Amino acid sequence: MEPTLDDEAAHWRDLARTVAAERFAPLAGELDREQRYPGEHIATVVETGLSGMLVPAEYDGRALSMTAITTVIEEISAACASTGALLAARTLGAVPARLAGTEEQRRAVLGALTDGSAISFALTEEGAGSDAAAIRTRVEADGDAHRPTGEKIYIGNGGVSSRYVVFAKTDPGADAPGVTIDRIEDKMGIRGTRTSNLELDGVRVAAGAVPGEVGRGLKLALQTLDLGRVSVAAQGLGIAHAAYRLAVAEATGRHAFGTPLIDNQGIGFRLADLAVELSAARMLTYEAARAYDAGQPVSVPGSMAKRYTSEVAHRAVDLAVRVFGGAGFRKPCPAERPYRDQRVLEIYEGSSEIQRLVPARTITAGA
Repeated sequence: MEPTLDDEAAHWRDLARTVAAERFAPLAGELDREQRYPGEHIATVVETGLSGMLVPAEYDGRALSMTAITTVIEEISAACASTGALLAARTLGAVPARLAGTEEQRRAVLGALTDGSAISFALTEEGAGSDAAAIRTRVEADGDAHRPTGEKIYIGNGGVSSRYVVFAKTDPGADAPGVTIDRIEDKMGIRGTRTSNLELDGVRVAAGAVPGEVGRGLKLALQTLDLGRVSVAAQGLGIAHAAYRLAVAEATGRHAFGTPLIDNQGIGFRLADLAVELSAARMLTYEAARAYDAGQPVSVPGSMAKRYTSEVAHRAVDLAVRVFGGAGFRKPCPAERPYRDQRVLEIYEGSSEIQRLVPARTITAGA
């Protein structure tokens, strides 16, 4: 199933597909092996205008629809999951400023995105991942400023971002100044992204740097995650389709018992089932994107799309490795990297368990 796109979204899909094939895919294996942040890819997204996808036109952005952004992230993730993930993380970090920022904040934060600067979303802590309300980072008032104290973990683009949107509880804390990143995570997959901790030791933050109202941070975080889940679903589509294409190529080109693997029902039927699941995942994801574009609630459709697509991607990468047989278990099999890249999709932006909880609560409320 191919999504129905308007002319604008189709243009950006085609651009992303070309750029991904020519510039991102050739370096995907190298970034994975070296766990290297691809600075050259940031230069490319700036050059092509992809860096300002979510940024309104008045801040020199492209003001793309969520549907267009979804197709861009899908195409890039299919070529290089790391680049797709870091692009999605840049989008996530900009959402709080777009939703609740002042004019000055939007101009500074959103405008910087178009020049290649990254913005990180800092919510997760030890013991406070799915349960965002359980964060322990504190912030106290200090005259016309605020002093946050605590530690955030799993910061996408950590260490390369110029700004961090940090969520904290209003409660007395320490006042020794400092912001420190002292740990870069050694990850299983999407190894071309940078993931770090963020230690806050009472650094003084101007009151004017707070997006929205003090005391409404949790609502803003959840609104941001609603949009972020659509982006993760798009990542899942890209990885799943890359794995599917690898599996099809191997199943049609390799023979066993004198016939192509795909003629074996154990393989052919599984690929047929996967094609149906991929079509369903695309429908869910693009309907969630269209709901956002139409100003409709996206919490439930985004949650459904994120959970289903990430789990379809799980089955896709698993099948790809199986079709390659013993070769799928060793490097440099092309199915091995997507297998590792996929794993995080069922964890970040809310685990699959949380994505079941969101619609379950809606069902309960309507019963």
